[in-house]
Amino acid sequence: MALEIDHIVDRRRLKRRLVFWRVTAVVAVVAVIVVAIGQFRDLRERDHVALLNISGVIVADPVRNAALKELAEDNRVKAVLVRINSPGGTVVGGEQLFLNLRKIAEKKPIVAVISELGTSAGYMAAIGADHIIARQGTITGSIGVLLQTTNITGLLEKLGISAEAIKSAPLKAAPNPLEPLTPASRAATQAIVSDMYDMFINMVSERRNMDIARVRPLADGRVFTGRQAIKNGLIDALGGDDEARDWLAAEKGIDKNLPLRPVEIEKRRGAVREFFDSTVGKTLFSERLTLDGMISLWHPQLN
Repeated sequence: MALEIDHIVDRRRLKRRLVFWRVTAVVAVVAVIVVAIGQFRDLRERDHVALLNISGVIVADPVRNAALKELAEDNRVKAVLVRINSPGGTVVGGEQLFLNLRKIAEKKPIVAVISELGTSAGYMAAIGADHIIARQGTITGSIGVLLQTTNITGLLEKLGISAEAIKSAPLKAAPNPLEPLTPASRAATQAIVSDMYDMFINMVSERRNMDIARVRPLADGRVFTGRQAIKNGLIDALGGDDEARDWLAAEKGIDKNLPLRPVEIEKRRGAVREFFDSTVGKTLFSERLTLDGMISLWHPQLN
């Protein structure tokens, strides 16, 4: 009988110990989580250098516009480092990005670092920064504007198909792949492209402090390596992120020890697009298929 009582007492003691250690473990885990949340919140609330990644084809993006507007107003952001790896995109997309960066630059310094590629609208975005850095092997430049069309009337004739259009005026919907390009529509289209081209080279002239007469020979659509770009005044220095932080410290007094925090730009996509992107990537839904109208894009593989 005494043995049974002792056994019961021992079991109760063991249970109490187990409960104590379980409670202690839970409290410890909660404490770690609270500390981690506090550190994360402290990191988010600290002064920092914002990191803006610009990659892929550049198009007009209201979500990005809103994020950059918030960035300009955020007093915790002491400077912005823009990493660019883009072949370009639409003229409007590049113009929007350029203007948003200039608005930020009114309040805090911006340095752009071009990695592998920063051409056309990608270069337009880069000149929105106060200082441009690229690698020796970077491909940049391709200053120009393009509007593409296709004439498939010959193919339609071979198939026995004829296309007709009732227009309010001859230049409505021109250029049109379903009809030959007339001299009048060609002239009107060229005038639009030339006007946007003038806008681009004026931006380069102003931001790079170069006369238009010096910019035009560089703005014939050709690309440059980083080594060539610095010789021609299209960029300021060779290097990468370290050189960008050095410039911010030396020229703008931005502490090199400030953390680098990525700018979060959330983009919502449809379920169908999500499915195809996760299974076959961008084989069927290429970013370039979203381009319409005038573009500033370097795409030699399509030539």
